[in-house]
Amino acid sequence: MSDSNPAPSLYAAREPIFPRRVSGPFRNLKWYIMAVTLGIYYLTPWIRWDRGPSLPDQAVLLDLANRRFYFFWIEIWPHEFYFVAGLLIMAGLGLFLFTSALGRVWCGYACPQTVWTDLFILVERWIEGDRNARLRLHRQKKMDFRKARLRVTKWTAWFLIGLATGGAWVFYFADAPTLAYDLVTLNAHPIAYSTMLVLTATTFLFGGFAREQICIYACPWPRIQAAMMDEDTLTVGYRDWRGEPRGKLKKGQVAEGQGDCIDCMACVNVCPMGIDIRDGQQMECITCALCIDACDDVMAKIGKPRGLIDYMALSDETLERSGQPPKNVWKHILRPRTIMYTSLWSLVGLGLLFALFIRSDIELTVAPERNPTYVTLSDGSIRNTYDVRLRNKHGEDRVFKLSIKGDPTLRLQLEGTIYHAVNVPADTALLQRVYIVTPKGSGPAQTGSTPVRIWVEDLINGERAHKDTSFNGKGN
Repeated sequence: MSDSNPAPSLYAAREPIFPRRVSGPFRNLKWYIMAVTLGIYYLTPWIRWDRGPSLPDQAVLLDLANRRFYFFWIEIWPHEFYFVAGLLIMAGLGLFLFTSALGRVWCGYACPQTVWTDLFILVERWIEGDRNARLRLHRQKKMDFRKARLRVTKWTAWFLIGLATGGAWVFYFADAPTLAYDLVTLNAHPIAYSTMLVLTATTFLFGGFAREQICIYACPWPRIQAAMMDEDTLTVGYRDWRGEPRGKLKKGQVAEGQGDCIDCMACVNVCPMGIDIRDGQQMECITCALCIDACDDVMAKIGKPRGLIDYMALSDETLERSGQPPKNVWKHILRPRTIMYTSLWSLVGLGLLFALFIRSDIELTVAPERNPTYVTLSDGSIRNTYDVRLRNKHGEDRVFKLSIKGDPTLRLQLEGTIYHAVNVPADTALLQRVYIVTPKGSGPAQTGSTPVRIWVEDLINGERAHKDTSFNGKGN
C-alpha cells in the first residue's frame, strides 16, 4: 500500500465517558447493591466468632499458614477442598442462570468492576460536578489552579478507596485488628504491603481510568454470554416499533406519523458504557438499566407511557408489533434452560450441605510403609509399619484410642507409648507411627496380604472412624 493511503489502525484511542446523574428504581437498586456489597467486603474481616481458646476468633479467615479456611461455624481443611470447588461450581451455574434469565444482570449490578466504577464515578461527581461540568473540565486544555486542584482531590480520593480495598483484602488472611496495628506501625510482613500496593494500583486504574475498557476488552464474559441467552431472555432493549421515526416533541404536542422517541439522547448520556441502546443489542451493554430510568423520566415529562426502553424479550417483538400484550414475565424466566440451571445449582448445593452435615470431627488416614513391606523380628514374628494421621477438628484437645479388627493373632503397638491411646491437640493433625505384629507361623505371617481395619475412637464423646488397609506377610 502506498504512503498516500496508509493502512487504517486496528486500535482506537479511548474516548472518556462522563455519564450523567439519573434517578429511578434501577439506579436506586444499584445504590442498594453497591452499599451492601461494599459493606460486606470492607466489614466482614472485623466480625468476631468465638471458637475456643486455641482457634482464631475471626468469623471469616483464610489461614494459609495453618492451611485452614474458617467461615463462621464452618472450618474447611486442605483435604476438604471439594467444598471450595463446589462453591465455585455453584457460582458458575448461578451466573449461567441469571444470564439466561436476565442477560448480563451480574455485570450491571454486582460485578466488582461495576461496583467500584460506580463508587469512583460518584466521587468524581461530588468533586467535579455532573456530566456537563466534567465535560467542560475535560475539554479545557489549560491546566490552571482550579483544574489541578480538582484533579488532585479526585485522584487522592480514588487512591484512598484503592488503599482501603487492598487493606480489606489482606485482612481476610490474618487477624484483622492485629494486622491493622502491624500495618500502621510498619511491622507487618512485606507480602502484606506488596499485596496492598498491587490491589491499590489495580483498583485506582481499573475504576478510575480503564472502566468500560475492562468490561469490553479484558473480561471474557461479553463473548460467552451469547451462548447463555436466547430469544426468551429478558434484557434491556428499545421498542423501535413504538419509538420510530424519531423527532423533537414537546409536552402536549401531537405529531402525526412520529414515534415516541424525541431523540433527547438521555439514554446515551447516562450509559456508563457510552453506547446507544437504540442501535440494538451490543456486546458492550452491561444491562445496568440506567437508560430505562432516563427514558421513563423523559416519557413522563412529555406525557407518554413508560417502557420505550425496557426489559424485554425478542420473542415478544412480534406480539407487540401486532398490538398484542407480551408474555407474562414468569413465562420468560421459568423455561427449560433456566429450570435446568436451577436444578443443577440446587443439586450441587444440597450435595455440599449433605457432605457438610455428615462429615466427622475425627478422621484418620493410613499410609503403610512400603520399603520394606514387613520386618522379621528376633523372635520370628512379622511386623508391619503404618503412618497414621489423626485429625482432631474439635476446639479442644482430645484423647484418641486406636484399635484394630482382623485376624485375632494381630497385635497393635504405638510408637512412643505402651498404651493404645494418644492425645491429639485441638484443631490439629497428629502423625502417629503404628506397628501391627503377628507371631511366627501365624496365618497372616504366612499369607501375602491380610485385610485389617484400623479404628480410632474419641474417648470423650465415643465418636469413631476407621480406615481399611492390609497386613503383609511372607507369602509363598
